[in-house]
Amino acid sequence: MEEPEAWLRGPIAGIDPLLMPAAHALLQVREEAERVVIKEGLSPDELEARPGGVAAVAFHLRHIAGSIDRLATYARGEKLSDDQRAAAAEETAGGAVDPASLVGGVSKAVEAALEQMRETPRVSLTEARAVGRAGLPSTVIGLLFHLAEHAQRHAGQALTTAKIVRGTRTSA
Repeated sequence: MEEPEAWLRGPIAGIDPLLMPAAHALLQVREEAERVVIKEGLSPDELEARPGGVAAVAFHLRHIAGSIDRLATYARGEKLSDDQRAAAAEETAGGAVDPASLVGGVSKAVEAALEQMRETPRVSLTEARAVGRAGLPSTVIGLLFHLAEHAQRHAGQALTTAKIVRGTRTSA
């Protein structure tokens, strides 16, 4: 029997129940990234393919990892570092792709976000946070939920692009 989706497996140790839906979403993102890239065996060329001009699977995975990191930074009440800004600019760059590194980047970002959720006191969830150079308004809980739903949105786009790319494979 196939394992149920993350949200149907019960609580995650150390995660506040108010943050559980976001934590489950992140676990699902990590599992789907591993499945589509590693288990289904997308090649480096397939990871960078842009059928119909859509963003490549590799972009989505780089962006998932980077956006989780950036949004978690804002949730901690910090500003982005120069390294984070540079990494954001490089997410769209193509080139040599290592499937394991892409999935590893997503996994590392998810694990860091889960750890941050474990360390986030419930009382701080409604604290105001500023986002971006413009200092747009959000809250700790708003940022933690957004990083999860944003990651899921890009995971869905990556899965769809991967299906299209796999559908264009030719048999030898």
